[in-house]
Amino acid sequence: MLLGRTANGLYWMNRYIERAENMARLVDAGLRMALTRTASSAEEWTSVLLSAGCETEFRNRYDDLSAGPVADFLLRDKSNPSSVMSSIETARSNARMVRTALTRETWESINEAWMSLKRMLADPIDERELPKVLDAIKRETALIRGAFYGTMLRNEIFDFSQIGTFIERADNTARILDVKYYVLLPSISWVGSSLDNYQWESILRSVSAHRSYRWVYEADYRPTNIADYLILDGRMPRSLAFCYRNISQSLNYLDEAYGMRHVCHKTVAETLAKLKVGSIKEIFDSGLHEFLMDFIRDNYRLGDEVAEHYRFH
Repeated sequence: MLLGRTANGLYWMNRYIERAENMARLVDAGLRMALTRTASSAEEWTSVLLSAGCETEFRNRYDDLSAGPVADFLLRDKSNPSSVMSSIETARSNARMVRTALTRETWESINEAWMSLKRMLADPIDERELPKVLDAIKRETALIRGAFYGTMLRNEIFDFSQIGTFIERADNTARILDVKYYVLLPSISWVGSSLDNYQWESILRSVSAHRSYRWVYEADYRPTNIADYLILDGRMPRSLAFCYRNISQSLNYLDEAYGMRHVCHKTVAETLAKLKVGSIKEIFDSGLHEFLMDFIRDNYRLGDEVAEHYRFH
């Protein structure tokens, strides 16, 4: 049986790699939606900070709710434990701790990403350079993922890594989707307008789902279709259903390997059942924002249960 300390290092290494990428995606969502505003973009950046869970910390240090300060805080600020730079450094520290459990290619890709991002984020980012920087962050984390999937043995090391990745991804997809529901459209007459549609399209682009969505829905930008795609469509790699299918699979592999089932297995099964049998109409009728907040809370609880039952501490 894998030592709890090693399982913990693998789990958090992958959570923080995913967090670095998703923080870049969240900034990307805010940047794209801010471009649709003719007046102040403060509402969009407030929504990004709320979804990232760090609005209070930001307001304690900054007064300017614009792209520059928000991007600096979410990408570069080491006092923010969820910033891209903090996340990649924490991921690398965990990778060093479990170095013998990783292939050489995986370790080198993490180390190289850390060095590259350290150089790139050393100084404040010119707002005109922000899209290029965000693309580079996503590219570096994709290279880590490619090395990991291409070289790692499919054993409990892989399973704990997968659980960390998909718990984090599910959390972030839910938060990015919820950004839309913090954005106050100018009036009810804007709903369904080109402005409303552009904001939905921006959310799809921020999770690299724009083209695949068009394959499924032929570019019909309806809120119900987009929410259905990002929540319930098990084919979409960043959907909540896809994430929980993978978490369930990895936990079941651990059950086979160790011969033990825990509360976390039940939690995953219950959430997966909701995502399989529910319809997007039911979710909208009961409140999308409320559904997402409940999901985020349950997902957080699942992380605690995994840590407790596999003795991470």
